[in-house]
Amino acid sequence: MKHSKKEKSPMASLRLAFVLLISLVSPTSSCTQQEKICLLRFLAGLSQDGGLAASWRDGEDCCEWEGVTCGTDRAVAGVSLASKSLEGNISESLGSLDGLKLLDLSHNSLSGCLPRGLVSSPSIVVLDVSFNRLSGALHELPSSTPPRPLQVLNISSNSFTGMFPSTIWESMENLIALNGSNNSFTGQIPTHFCNGSPSFAVLDLSYNKLRGSIPRGLGDCSVLRVLNAGYNNLSGTLPDELFRATSLEHLSFRNNELHGVLDGAHIINLGNLVTLNLGRNNFSGKLPDSIGQLKRMEELYFDRNNMSGDLPSALSNCTNLITVDFKSNKFSGELNKVDFSNFPNLTTLDLLYNNFTGTIPESIYSCSKLIALRLSANNLHGQLSPKIGDLKHLAFLSLAFNSFVNITNALHILQNCRQLTILLIGDNFMAELMPEDDIIDGFQNLQVLDIGGCQLLGNMPF
Repeated sequence: MKHSKKEKSPMASLRLAFVLLISLVSPTSSCTQQEKICLLRFLAGLSQDGGLAASWRDGEDCCEWEGVTCGTDRAVAGVSLASKSLEGNISESLGSLDGLKLLDLSHNSLSGCLPRGLVSSPSIVVLDVSFNRLSGALHELPSSTPPRPLQVLNISSNSFTGMFPSTIWESMENLIALNGSNNSFTGQIPTHFCNGSPSFAVLDLSYNKLRGSIPRGLGDCSVLRVLNAGYNNLSGTLPDELFRATSLEHLSFRNNELHGVLDGAHIINLGNLVTLNLGRNNFSGKLPDSIGQLKRMEELYFDRNNMSGDLPSALSNCTNLITVDFKSNKFSGELNKVDFSNFPNLTTLDLLYNNFTGTIPESIYSCSKLIALRLSANNLHGQLSPKIGDLKHLAFLSLAFNSFVNITNALHILQNCRQLTILLIGDNFMAELMPEDDIIDGFQNLQVLDIGGCQLLGNMPF
């Protein structure tokens, strides 16, 4: 089953290209007969036209047809038919529209292959066929193909198969953004995206079946801002050369088979990182102190690895953090080494399944925007602080499988967290007596309560 995402996926370059192209095309008074023929051939290949036939009538000016825009040279410059419930095949005839710059057929139910003539078009700048049912291989282009103007190619969320092409990009000197995510491509990630495309900024190949190592050549992408190859079968380590891509803002290799230790001397080169997602791999070793130099960091994922050691106090310098997910590792030590009061925007903190010791740091209760806090399955102890009631937005709290005490105090305090919908505190408070009814008078929004494994005594408060 295909993953429908949306990865908060930063395709700013794609959106910018659309805006620029829309500003370049404007309605005009006529189009050529040849352009009408090309468009009508496309229409004829559709089994469901979403009502286009009512607008696309031969004998009328195709510049007035639904979804069609023309430039000042009276040539068809844009075909925008996103979310029109179109079904059927994409006709090769669209590649014969000599002035076509923008083709958007996204979010339909189109099937069959992607015509080679669209990718190799001498005019198309933005091609978006994402969220359809296209299949088959993405064809290579002959080595003799002259440079193409294509800047944005979005083929994501289809059913493309076969080896991910490598030579096709050699003729794409103007390529800025490529999204091939959520398909079934195999093979390796090509190495030379940036050799011929100096402006290449966005690469998303997540949710495929790619194998092999991370290409060293990606480090040559001097303006690469987004690199996402999560949910594949990549192996090996992060190549040193990758850290030369100093413009990177979003880097994700989530859910692969990567390993190694995060090199502190290299990570500081990526000072523009906003998102770093290396979760669900086999990374080991400590989180380097230099992580604190990534001052722009907002999302940090190292979950489900084999990392160990204390959390460095330098993490406190990442003052823009919104999400921290370190669950299922071997981290240890006391959490109070990190000053959580430096994270005013933190909404999610997940430290499930580690070896942290000590008490919950008081500084966590300064994270006034915190929505989800999970500290389960560690070696924490003590009583809950009254300050946890300051977390007015807290909806999810999991403290299970620790050694917390005084359940009466805990429930009395937690009822001040009025937004709580899920409360998991099982396997704590061993053999304690449940509080009387008059102590508990909150939890109006609670939907899930887990107090299993506590061997509690007494009655359940009404």
